[in-house]
Amino acid sequence: MTHSTPLRIGSRGSRLARVQADTVARLLAERGVATEIVLVKTTGDRILDRPLADAGGKGLFTKELEEALLRREVDLAVHSMKDVPTALPAGLALAAALPRENPCDVLVTKTGLSLADLPKGARVGTSSVRREAQIRRARPDAQTTLLRGNVDTRLRKLEAGEMDAILLALAGLRRLGLAERPLAVLPTERWLPSLAQGAVGIEIRRDDAPTAAAVGPLDDKATSIALACERAFQAALDGSCRSPIAGLATVSGRRLAFRGEVIAPDGSDFAETAVETSLGSDAAGDAAQAGRRAGEQLRPRAAQWLVK
Repeated sequence: MTHSTPLRIGSRGSRLARVQADTVARLLAERGVATEIVLVKTTGDRILDRPLADAGGKGLFTKELEEALLRREVDLAVHSMKDVPTALPAGLALAAALPRENPCDVLVTKTGLSLADLPKGARVGTSSVRREAQIRRARPDAQTTLLRGNVDTRLRKLEAGEMDAILLALAGLRRLGLAERPLAVLPTERWLPSLAQGAVGIEIRRDDAPTAAAVGPLDDKATSIALACERAFQAALDGSCRSPIAGLATVSGRRLAFRGEVIAPDGSDFAETAVETSLGSDAAGDAAQAGRRAGEQLRPRAAQWLVK
């Protein structure tokens, strides 16, 4: 498909966001679609002195990009899907998801220590309430330290000795070519990631048929199906980013498996759920139904830890 003018791709300015936007631009170029990247600074990029949960939570990395879409200053926005609220602004839609990267979290230290090998009282950096709760559950003796900034900034703080270890998403390190450094992968069997972690999504105006036609072929069906389940789970729980919620859906053929949990902020307790289902002709709809059912079943047991 050809366009008379380049498609304008909205992106945050961080190196990781640029890599993700550049990937979308390359994939579109391979299909003969010209693009240009428009950088947009978001509220989440400006707030570096406190946890994002204290500043409004989800949407802080997407709000300005979505406003640019609605003002028709960009034609599509590229997001890390874990940052995207489950309720989109009126007039906007998710049009595609790229193939998901490894969704695992990793513990990064100077020498590649495992979680069990961290010294007693180790200082562990994170800005995520979910990771903080998981650390407190796994290592109650550890001290969690606020860690903000982009991936490079966080790694520099580790190297400077401001903390003994930091928690990051493996997907981001891989996309930045930084996954060869010492790190310990936290397997999803024991350490569930953030919902939608490792997935990159493309958001457009709902009425923009030409852009939808251009980006539609980039959609990875298995990723979109998994996201439908995970986002429906999040929506059913009605939790904010101040709620320690984790989960992961996987798709194998016509089967979907999902595991999710809500953790007490101090790590002392948790409630979990799991569901498996067959996928019919409307696979994304079936996945969303499964995620919604899992969230509704878990909500009464987890209500005390869900922050509105």
